Amino acid sequence: MHERGYFDEIAPRWDDMRRTYFSEGVRDRALSEARVQPGKLAADVGAGTGFITEGLIGHGVEVLAIDESLPMLQVLRRKAFGAAACTVASGAPNVSPFVPARWTMFFANMCLHHVVHPAAAIGEMARILKKGGTLTITDLDEHAFAFLTEERTDRWMGFKKEDTRTWFAEAG
Repeated sequence: MHERGYFDEIAPRWDDMRRTYFSEGVRDRALSEARVQPGKLAADVGAGTGFITEGLIGHGVEVLAIDESLPMLQVLRRKAFGAAACTVASGAPNVSPFVPARWTMFFANMCLHHVVHPAAAIGEMARILKKGGTLTITDLDEHAFAFLTEERTDRWMGFKKEDTRTWFAEAG
């Protein structure tokens, strides 16, 4: 099954499924590490049904939630975290139509292992990030669970920390 088709199909069940993969602790840690503050502008790339978006809005942040799966975004919209605080857009993490240097924070939770060129995606997010902004990525460490590439349409079996550090450094 094509990756987008997989996420389109599971969108109504994703919130329950997600709880079996990772907890709210992941979100709490990501927001803490990014030193999230009210009044900032953040983009949530690969937003899905709004796991990170919800936390950002709860901290008083205005969010642009971006995802390729329209059914995932429909679930996010129905949650109505606060219409004024959330804009939803369809798009890929490494092909962005957004104005550079506008976003104070960029988040990508469990998204990078679905991207064809992770280094390019990090570079694009860094390019769009406002000077002094924060890019926070939470994803899988390298693993040997090959079934995820077929059952869950993962493109990558996690990442070596050295690789992600290099990609961040290359992105500036």
